[in-house]
Amino acid sequence: MTVRTRFAPSPTGFMHLGGLRTALYAYCFARQNNGTFILRIEDTDLERYVPGATEVIYDTLRGCGMTWDEGPDVGGDYGPYIQSERKDLYLPYARQLVEKGAAYYCFCTKEELEERRAAAEARGEVFKYDKHCLSLSKEEVQAKLDAGVPYVIRLNAPTEGESTYTDLVFGEMTFPNDSLDDMVLIKQDGMPTYNFANVIDDHLMGITHVMRGLEYLSSTPKYNLLYEAFGWEIPQYIHLPPVMRDEHRKLSKRDGDAFYSDFIDKGYLTEAIVNYLALVGWNPGTEQELFTMDELIKAFDVRRINKSPGIFDINKLTWFNAEYIRKMSPEAYLEKVTPWFDRVLAGKGINYPRLAQLMQDRTEIFSRVPEMVAFLGQLPDYDVELYTHKKMKTDAAVSKENLEMILPVLEGIEGWSETAIHDTVMAAIAAAGKKNGAVLWPLRIAISGQANTPGGAIEIAWLLGKEETLRRVKDGLARLS
Repeated sequence: MTVRTRFAPSPTGFMHLGGLRTALYAYCFARQNNGTFILRIEDTDLERYVPGATEVIYDTLRGCGMTWDEGPDVGGDYGPYIQSERKDLYLPYARQLVEKGAAYYCFCTKEELEERRAAAEARGEVFKYDKHCLSLSKEEVQAKLDAGVPYVIRLNAPTEGESTYTDLVFGEMTFPNDSLDDMVLIKQDGMPTYNFANVIDDHLMGITHVMRGLEYLSSTPKYNLLYEAFGWEIPQYIHLPPVMRDEHRKLSKRDGDAFYSDFIDKGYLTEAIVNYLALVGWNPGTEQELFTMDELIKAFDVRRINKSPGIFDINKLTWFNAEYIRKMSPEAYLEKVTPWFDRVLAGKGINYPRLAQLMQDRTEIFSRVPEMVAFLGQLPDYDVELYTHKKMKTDAAVSKENLEMILPVLEGIEGWSETAIHDTVMAAIAAAGKKNGAVLWPLRIAISGQANTPGGAIEIAWLLGKEETLRRVKDGLARLS
């Protein structure tokens, strides 16, 4: 058997992290088994369709290193791979089920259904369609069809006994049949529901393993009723626990942590997101945490998917991101960080390559970079209390004395280079019989206005240039006077 998996998103907006993880697992499983990974766009819900969202799906998957063997833009033997382009094939299948007694026409109006739902709620019951139209005779049904009465086609679900199937993560699952509802297969506009089209397409495309969210675990018996009614082979199911913010809260658009694009916009690397997301709800059974895509494919095992929800820990993702940033080549880091430098340093004449060298090991998320380097563009207002440092044995008075000592030294430096600044300043400190920190600390504060900086006083002075450095030292002396 050739393994065939699919990722079947709806084009309703940006890529949710839960959906991206589903795609990743389906991709890894297919590649590990030398199988076929299929992309199918399920766009039958016209009310939720977002123009351009299909291209977002393409760009996201390719950007994450997942390429599909069959799909809307690459073709294949089982197309079309966009559901709306397959709409004419679903109704004939639904009519087959009607002829078999596995489905039936329902002519109940929206108002009638709302009335019955309200009555059920008044009785404290969960509303479930009552098979009202199942009792119509063939003649009555045909008369309504001939008269053009609007209809849907519903599944004729059993009301007695139990339905059992085996899930590769959760094991044997059994549900009482009286909990199943007669779900709609074909809507009044002739379009299939997601549930019906899903089954038809999975069969016609030869899908052998269905990976999807845990919310479909209890709906699967209804899908299996369709497979059995058609006499089709039922695929293997792999239901995935949700990706959660914590034990009680889902990821949400409001909190800005639901979509892949949210984290890209914040300055996370795609490789870090994919690597960490793979481990949210799955573990390799080893201590390894950093994986390339090829390593993930080799290590992936559905038996190690957790049954409990996967907690998406942003702090852990940030750790992954920092690790990936440190592994970047200096050239790649400079290219990636330059737009973030530009947000606060554009036109300031700062040497980006040198600044990048100082920043790479300090960068956890690129969106934090502008705040970390903004002082180079404009000296922030700062409290003179920063000049006091117990370890460096400085306070305001000592800092003022040492800045007065080092200012003429800086003014006398010719050929403003890091080497010249370093050698001249360190020689002056030694000649004055002072401790390095007692001079370099107030110098750093004066020219940066902050205690934590990429690089020390020497590197900052070179990046700022002689004129700006002297201006800031004089400003520091004025603050201390």
